[in-house]
Amino acid sequence: MRRRTLLAAAALPLLATPALAQTARRPLRLVVPFPAGGTADLLGRLAAREIEAALGSPVVVENRAGAGGAIGSDSVARGPADGSTILLSNIASQAIGPAVNRTVPYNPVTDFRHIALVAAVPSAIAVAADGPIRTMADLVARAKAQAGGVRFGSTGIGTSSHVKLELLNRAAGVDITHVPYRGSAPATTDVIGGQVEGLIAAVPDIGNNDRLRLLAITLPDRAARWPNVPTVVEAGFPSLVATNWFGLSGHAGMPAEAAAEINRAVVAGLNTPAMIDRLAQLGAPPNRMSPAEYSEMVASEVTRWADIARSANIRVE
Repeated sequence: MRRRTLLAAAALPLLATPALAQTARRPLRLVVPFPAGGTADLLGRLAAREIEAALGSPVVVENRAGAGGAIGSDSVARGPADGSTILLSNIASQAIGPAVNRTVPYNPVTDFRHIALVAAVPSAIAVAADGPIRTMADLVARAKAQAGGVRFGSTGIGTSSHVKLELLNRAAGVDITHVPYRGSAPATTDVIGGQVEGLIAAVPDIGNNDRLRLLAITLPDRAARWPNVPTVVEAGFPSLVATNWFGLSGHAGMPAEAAAEINRAVVAGLNTPAMIDRLAQLGAPPNRMSPAEYSEMVASEVTRWADIARSANIRVE
């Protein structure tokens, strides 16, 4: 009887929190809705590593790119609600995409349980380092002199990279031609090769490439990581101030306790001295957002970009 009592007592914590026990036992699938090799993939894998270490179960990262992040995001919104699959949610798939594209099949607020912010990094406007464009003034002058003749790559149709280019066109009164790519890597290659004149992309994707010149960074103040790069405010384009945020979200029906457990793992893991330094190299400050705080942030960003898309008449079909 004593042995049976002890065994029953040992099982009580697992019975009291079945979602957490289940999450800890089985592999967790993390869908990154962009190609391998970019900032989204990097941050997704960093988060996956911290979750694995904390929960003691493997995290399988799956890249499901396409439609500005909508394909991978929709697969999670329509997937299992048991917490076994989560998404690397982000500004493109959760805020900008739904704002500019009526065909996005999910609601970025109500179709997900938002779990944690991983990092928020700025974008930069970049051109080839050996090209004739050396400043934002050079870029605007060239675009005005050659209407439609200046071409900028983006990380895909409906992404933050694309929409920020449209905002730049409207703010500067120019017509820079948009050339979409599947991620930042091929766009960067074509900027360096001269197939396009520049791109707007998350700074971690392009900021350490000495074959690119950063003309401006999308922050209100200069970044400590890139102190010599002017801001978009300095260049006269405050409407471009924005960060590229990346976090974790699950199906709307995901158990709240499973989301809280993943949040604790991510917050603890990303706030160690080593990870704080690693994120600083990407231009991202540390954060300790709770699920409720990240949910509020996503909702506010959805509203912000919907207002921007409406006022600037930016639509992608």
